Amino acid sequence: MIQIYHNPRCGKSRNCLAFIEDSKQEYEIIPYLTETPSFDELKGLLEKLNIHPVELVRTKEKIWIENYKGKKLSDDETIQAMADNPILIERPIVVKNGKAIIGRDLDKVASFLD
Repeated sequence: MIQIYHNPRCGKSRNCLAFIEDSKQEYEIIPYLTETPSFDELKGLLEKLNIHPVELVRTKEKIWIENYKGKKLSDDETIQAMADNPILIERPIVVKNGKAIIGRDLDKVASFLD
């Protein structure tokens, strides 16, 4: 089953969800802002995404700029920052068959879902 870490206020996330709905595949919406992934869940997502933690951070968010920008954070500290402040997590994240992508580009989502 497909999972989408979704923020309904984000246009890219809404577009990705609509694309998944149109694919007629079974999916689950994870409203990550209200059902915040734990540190371990984020670590697992990063492994599926095969990226470094900072690559999943929305670095233009006010929380990041005011509290973390310019600091030398370890990977674990970066993951904890996202666990503490889920608005920092890039979206949408699409998970399928043990792999994941950041679903901002619908062409990549199409290839990923095939």
